[in-house]
Amino acid sequence: MKFLITILQDEDGMFIAECPVIPGCVSQGKTEKEAIINIQEAIKECLEVRAEKGMPMTVITREVEVSV
Repeated sequence: MKFLITILQDEDGMFIAECPVIPGCVSQGKTEKEAIINIQEAIKECLEVRAEKGMPMTVITREVEVSV
């Protein structure tokens, strides 16, 4: 399965990775590469827990347009 993730660098220099379609699925790493590896593992674990609990695997996401 493929998932979109977001990555940002926090004020301490850590890279925070999140999978927006899986609520609460967040990880981090000292480097961007490490954060990606860690979020891949977090995604697997989150999906396993959601499946065990009978929860939907992902939530609905939509793209919206905002005028700025």
